[in-house]
Amino acid sequence: MGAGLPLPSGAVRTDRRTQAAGDARRPAGRRQEAQSPGISGKSQVLFAVVFTARYLDLFTNYISLYNTCMKVVYIACSFTTVWMIYSKFKATYDGNHDTFRVEFLVVPTAILAFLVNHDFTPLEILWTFSIYLESVAILPQLFMVSKTGEAETITSHYLFALGVYRTLYLFNWIWRYHFEGFFDLIAIVAGLVQTVLYCDFFYLYITKVLKGKKLSLPA
Repeated sequence: MGAGLPLPSGAVRTDRRTQAAGDARRPAGRRQEAQSPGISGKSQVLFAVVFTARYLDLFTNYISLYNTCMKVVYIACSFTTVWMIYSKFKATYDGNHDTFRVEFLVVPTAILAFLVNHDFTPLEILWTFSIYLESVAILPQLFMVSKTGEAETITSHYLFALGVYRTLYLFNWIWRYHFEGFFDLIAIVAGLVQTVLYCDFFYLYITKVLKGKKLSLPA
């Protein structure tokens, strides 16, 4: 519209009330569209379990205020994400395709944590369990993408960011080994497993998403 006389303030308020009423009458699914479709709630639950098991030592071991705050933030954000998927944005959650049997991940990694760990103590076993479980926690998300045959662009960016996060861990381990002599075989092997799981996705992301195409799996 071209420039014209300003509307009376009452008319502006009426127009805003009308718009708000129109928004309220729209179906909830339409207002919440693109909030959680394509995101695996089961993967998010597993990540919440991972960070809870890993950071329970915040009640017994104080390192620094920063360290404690970051642990609390990780746990809080994880459970907030789960709540948002299963409660606030439940209407847009694609539970029909999020059907991976997570017990096939939780039980074996829990058993492995009891058998292979650095020290047979409760906190150490929980930490080891979190490392093993994190290495496969993304599988429900990848399984969901494989069932639908494609992924939303924002979901693809999210998965790529997770993959980069794990890849940076590998560089961190190389750095620490070179300068500090630090070597944690459990964490390194688990990290390599998780990175391998992302390799096929990385290829599709680079060849399709970065070129403006929607990520879809080959038939």
